[in-house]
Amino acid sequence: MTPIASSRAAQRASTLVIVLWIAFGLVSITLYFAHSMSFELRASDNRVCGLAAEQAIDGAARYVSSLLANLPTNGIMPDPTTYACEAVPVGESHFWLIGRDTNSSIGPAQVSFGLVDEASKINLNAANSNMLVCLPRMNLDLTQAILDWRDTNGGSFSQTFYAMLHPPYQCKCSPFETVDELRLLYGADMETLVGEDANRNGVLDPNESDENHDSQLNPAVLDCVTVYSREPITNVDGTVLLNIRTLSATSSGPLRSLMETNLSAGRPEQILQKLGLVAAPSAPSRSTPGRGATPAAAAASVTVTIRSPLDFYIKSGMTVDEFPSIANKITVTNGTYIEGRINVNTAGPDVLACLPGISDTTDLAQTLVSYRQMNPDKLGSIAWIVEALGPDNPALAALRTNDCITTLSYQFSADVAALGPHGRGYRRTLFVFDTCDGSPRIVYRQDRTHLGWALGKDIRQVWVLDKQPGT
Repeated sequence: MTPIASSRAAQRASTLVIVLWIAFGLVSITLYFAHSMSFELRASDNRVCGLAAEQAIDGAARYVSSLLANLPTNGIMPDPTTYACEAVPVGESHFWLIGRDTNSSIGPAQVSFGLVDEASKINLNAANSNMLVCLPRMNLDLTQAILDWRDTNGGSFSQTFYAMLHPPYQCKCSPFETVDELRLLYGADMETLVGEDANRNGVLDPNESDENHDSQLNPAVLDCVTVYSREPITNVDGTVLLNIRTLSATSSGPLRSLMETNLSAGRPEQILQKLGLVAAPSAPSRSTPGRGATPAAAAASVTVTIRSPLDFYIKSGMTVDEFPSIANKITVTNGTYIEGRINVNTAGPDVLACLPGISDTTDLAQTLVSYRQMNPDKLGSIAWIVEALGPDNPALAALRTNDCITTLSYQFSADVAALGPHGRGYRRTLFVFDTCDGSPRIVYRQDRTHLGWALGKDIRQVWVLDKQPGT
């Protein structure tokens, strides 16, 4: 080969190499941008799914609001079997209402679904120290700090602790506005507040710490407290409830009228006699002047103090079937609202164990839970408590002196978790609804997406893993 031919061959070879490198570079750039576009497409799809999930959550809020607005009777906890609360479709998205199984004495193995009754919890602004200290994982420092924080006269117990923090702050010295304020209090570490339930869904998930190695969730403070529970002191028609705090023969007229309207003939007279406000009939006898007051006069001078509706029920001798007809029409409280009563029909055993008298005997809370499970037709009023415990149970002495129990509920929380199309875009938001004024309104909203997956492993398998390509 001549030198010229050899030179031309070398040039062609160099050109080929350069072309190949250029082609390789162009292919690499094409693949890079294609890969980037694929990631951007997936990210955009995830953002769209997230937006769809957020719209599903807003739809869930409107659905719950409509549900509460159309209840047959305001103040009654909706039956979870009468409304949709699992995998409810909203377009291509779905939502779930994460609830609580308050009839379980131990942490349930599966996530429960439905609304949560705020009256099934201890109210931080109304509970006394004896009730607060009985909460699961509660300590004495946090109990005192709660009392201090809400004390409008000024607290001093933990002020030094708050002043030494960075940044420092003052003890609030006014009522709690949210339960999240507990994070600011002395003695409130995350183990005390949250315990094993890191994502706050009411069950022990596989990724959560099982401290006792019993495969059961041990609840903590935050799952058992609220600041929203209250009842209006009015009837459905707007009239004020009958205050029976102090009764006498001369002031018992409205009570007699109420009972005559709702009870069978003759019963109002018998009940007033039982209360000592009306003299019992006696056999005719000769009266001796100057020998003291007649039975009618003695009854007229009697004053009966009623400390709670349960106290009235026990003193009146009414039956468990009679009391529901007037139970929600009487009160012993003045003002606009009754704050912090606990609904004994919906409270879990950990909350029931904090009630006066019940806290003295650990088995009584489970006794109440077992009774209401076996007698769902007798829960129309708080009278079933007496039948469940027995009329001679010492716990009733403490329970009847405190106006702290009810069977009514006016505040409900909806812990809404949603998935967008294809099981992506997980979002979670907590709403609290107040129905005291008849029309439900949202009084609290909190984004809980950062707490992580809260729908349990079964739903994750069906709605997330099974919908992914290649699974």
